[in-house]
Amino acid sequence: MKIRAAVLPATGSPLEVLEVDLADPKEREVLVRLDWSGVCHSDQNAIDGTSETPCPAILGHEGAGVIEAVGPGSRLQIGQRVALSWAPSCNECEECTRGLRHLCGAAWPAMGKGGLMDGTSRLSHDGETIFHNSFLSTFAEACVVPDASCVLIRDDDPLDIASIVGCAVTTGVGAVWNTGQVRPGDRVAIFGCGGVGLSAIMGARAAGAECVIAVDLSQEKLDDAIDCGATHAVQWQGDAESTADAVRALVGTGVDCAVEATGRPEVATACYLSTRVRGAAVLIGIPRADAIVSFPALALPRMERRILGSIYGSSYPPEMFPQLLELHRQGRLPLEKLISHRLPLDRVNEAFELMHQGASRRVMLDVRS
Repeated sequence: MKIRAAVLPATGSPLEVLEVDLADPKEREVLVRLDWSGVCHSDQNAIDGTSETPCPAILGHEGAGVIEAVGPGSRLQIGQRVALSWAPSCNECEECTRGLRHLCGAAWPAMGKGGLMDGTSRLSHDGETIFHNSFLSTFAEACVVPDASCVLIRDDDPLDIASIVGCAVTTGVGAVWNTGQVRPGDRVAIFGCGGVGLSAIMGARAAGAECVIAVDLSQEKLDDAIDCGATHAVQWQGDAESTADAVRALVGTGVDCAVEATGRPEVATACYLSTRVRGAAVLIGIPRADAIVSFPALALPRMERRILGSIYGSSYPPEMFPQLLELHRQGRLPLEKLISHRLPLDRVNEAFELMHQGASRRVMLDVRS
């Protein structure tokens, strides 16, 4: 079938909206007609080369929609509504059997090659292969994805909210709940108040954190953080040590959990320095491949400070997505506050310009024809 999609021709290039060919789903794959796609900073990382991405590619990894076709052996049915996960799991590899299905040893190598789980693409343009992005490629009217990337959602779940649950919300909330294991009464600091950071703030409040400190360079982002539930705001002080001092000045000895959501090494250091005894620095931002983070080593054994990596919020999407959507229905996670702009697919490059300017929370692309 023919679909309209935003294609990245090469690293560093603007996206081009083209009519491309989408092949039928193969074994244990489905075709999803999309409604919305969120625009994530990870997409920007693909554009600028921070994350090496085979090109030409259709970007986008936050999407939700309705199944229109199923391949052989699929467990799903036409007409079902789904939110998409970019971390399918095989349930057979060493990581999956250890309960680390978001780190599936089969999915991660396949993802980097720009195909689906069998290593091949369902996308092309004028006979030339177009690569998938994170198995999903949601900057398009429709996509073919692994069966395991689909999480069933309720008929009353808004598809725009379900789209951002697919990455930003799960990444941010999961980092607080699953990786950082924040409990009622804890003190939390969130460094970086983009879509993921704001999600982490909401997750910390939903977990019962007593104090949630937002840290960012932008006063506008800090205002967003307060609107999304932060109890305090600290502007970046120019270096890691001074910023950590400003955070600790609000709570005395430091925070129980500090989440880094920028990918910048100096912010990761500030995150670590802001924690108290037995505190955890949770690093979720995607740095450049050559980035090095420095930490004062003595505090690790003497204070039992911890440094934890977190990808996708250490979450298993089939369990996490429904939980997040249920809390949204209850009003405990006001995820609608994350969406600041809605643009048609043709204005996809404007979405990234808004991101660069720091003028958006989450931009949603209306990919419907």
